[in-house]
Amino acid sequence: MKTNNILKRSLMVMLAIIIVSMAFIGCNAAIDSQNPPTVDSTFPLHGATGVSSNGTITAIFDDSVDAVSLTTTTFTLSNGGTDVLGEITYDAPSKTAIFAPSENLGYTTAYTAILTTGVINTEGTGMTEAKEWSFTTASAGAGPAPVELGTAANYAILAKTTVTTTGVTDITGNLGLSPAATSFFTGFSLTKATGYATSTLVSGSLYAADMAPPTDINLTTAVEDMLSAYTDAADESADAILDLGAGEIGSLVLAPGLYKWTSSVTIGSDVTLNGGANDVWIFQTSGDLSISSGFDVILSGGAQPQNIFWQVAGGVTLDTGSHFEGIVMSQTNIAMNTGSSINGRLLAQTQITLDQATVTKPVM
Repeated sequence: MKTNNILKRSLMVMLAIIIVSMAFIGCNAAIDSQNPPTVDSTFPLHGATGVSSNGTITAIFDDSVDAVSLTTTTFTLSNGGTDVLGEITYDAPSKTAIFAPSENLGYTTAYTAILTTGVINTEGTGMTEAKEWSFTTASAGAGPAPVELGTAANYAILAKTTVTTTGVTDITGNLGLSPAATSFFTGFSLTKATGYATSTLVSGSLYAADMAPPTDINLTTAVEDMLSAYTDAADESADAILDLGAGEIGSLVLAPGLYKWTSSVTIGSDVTLNGGANDVWIFQTSGDLSISSGFDVILSGGAQPQNIFWQVAGGVTLDTGSHFEGIVMSQTNIAMNTGSSINGRLLAQTQITLDQATVTKPVM
């Protein structure tokens, strides 16, 4: 009998400890939910100079933010008090708010970005003070103006019909697919979450048109921006260099500028793009674009991949072991064969196929 009483008292003590612990945890959760969201980092950094005129402005939060609270009123960009028009999106997995200007920013111009206290976390708690940071854009470089990507710049890979991978592909950046559904991502072994998916092959997230809002709306806008960027690149005409090398540009050293071909373009040996950090290249191809096995697009003089635009009316093939630089915009399909790599973006109006490929999104 005495033993039973001891057991009862022990059980009662243990139950009391559990109840107190649960109350403590609940209290902490309630306190955490009331903590206001804060901005951990921004891009560009406050005080930055030489910022790309066609990039996006981002802020990473310490807490998940309610996407609905991110509007053109709560996230603004201005120049001397004049607001800049743009699209605002929120990347939930990385807790990142993104402002994509509707037009290229001015050269050598100071801008101020502000996130107001109207931004709230998913529990409804608002920022206690506004976040403000300023930066100055780069001076104009040689060559044409850079192509404005809009919200398409949020993705390393963006396609309309399918994105397929074989083998151990390595992608740094987000993937987008619209109007196709999640099932048209193949080979990625997806882990699905609300509004996005992840893959061990991707340092970023995967988005498709059938995922929970606002993913569907964001992708529709991104595809529209991709199409606009393609058209803008194709319409560029001032001071074009016509049919250089009859379409074979391997072994050449190319200065910044606009290059136009009425045929397909092949790269049968290394090609070098030589220019400064703000210089721009636009390549217009009415046929296909291909680089042969084992050859590279080489940047020199400080040239940057985000300032290089390949507008291709046909298909694009990066052959086995080749390396590419720049933003590839194809009206049809893009194929990266075994072991090929790119510093840039793949934007295709049909499908993208990857075979043990490496895709690295440039910093904008």
